[in-house]
Amino acid sequence: MQTNHDDSKAKAEVVVLATGGTIAGTAGSATRADYTSGRVTVDAMIAAVPQIREIARVRGEQLANVGSQDITFAIMIALANRINNLLAEKHNHGVVVTHGTDTMEETAHFLNLTVASRKPVVMTGAMRPATAISADGPLNLYNAVAVAADPQAAERGVLVVMNDRIHGAHSLTKSNTTSVETFISPVNGLIGTVNYGRSEYFRRPFRRHTFNSEFSLDGVSVLPRVDIVHACADMPPDLIDASVERGARGIVIAGDGNGNMNAATIERAARAAAGGVLIVRSSRVPTGNVGRNVEIDDDRLGFVASDELNPVKARILLMLALLKKRSLEEIQRLFYEY
Repeated sequence: MQTNHDDSKAKAEVVVLATGGTIAGTAGSATRADYTSGRVTVDAMIAAVPQIREIARVRGEQLANVGSQDITFAIMIALANRINNLLAEKHNHGVVVTHGTDTMEETAHFLNLTVASRKPVVMTGAMRPATAISADGPLNLYNAVAVAADPQAAERGVLVVMNDRIHGAHSLTKSNTTSVETFISPVNGLIGTVNYGRSEYFRRPFRRHTFNSEFSLDGVSVLPRVDIVHACADMPPDLIDASVERGARGIVIAGDGNGNMNAATIERAARAAAGGVLIVRSSRVPTGNVGRNVEIDDDRLGFVASDELNPVKARILLMLALLKKRSLEEIQRLFYEY
């Protein structure tokens, strides 16, 4: 479905790709905490913010309409392919993706690695449903379209615009279950800010992304299985065995501290690595790098250190890395470069 919202004074053409989420959610009243995601269509979202016509020619496409807890890799692949096709058309200046916040950082990271364009790709969503008092979705959508229409947003990778902040896909993470100030970029900081459509940029991402990414989805319909195992005190080591038995080609450890795990789990993970399963050590800690060969001998055990990537983003990168045959050294390079 496509709908054109034309304005002769528009500065650019922006396509809004809707996938659902709280921004498209409704509740029984304006003050209820419970709501249902994915009820409002992309046409209705655009129509609810008529001021968008002052900054861009906007048309919408409904790719999905689900809560982001139900976003699948099939949806992510379809989204990346659609964005690549749209941005290959000269008249399209940028793309906005509306998405639930629960897994937004994962989809943003996936798109950051698989969209091969210099043009702006901007994700946005909401923490309050469309029917709530002071719903945050309309202004987030307005600001996201403004950023997507801004030439200065080009070549900055996939951006996430929420609550007047412009985040880069590599660094952002969700930090609060309900607050409109949920997204933070704790390691590298914000890309910029946007205030009622006026943007200010502070920096560009320094990791590889989008137009200089080596990843491709050509011919890809399914991604390799990669599991996340959460480390904790006295964690049962047979969790590693369970993942291997269920066909995981990779396992990300959400480790204690600097990617640590107990001795029994290290032994099982090393056994899995020797059998060809890729083991990546990340951390359950919100900030900080996981260093190679610091407390665990990665060289001897055959592990990969996640560097800056948290467990969910490390999983995305490892899935894409496993689409082709790569050595352990090559996969470690990917974690340093992306």
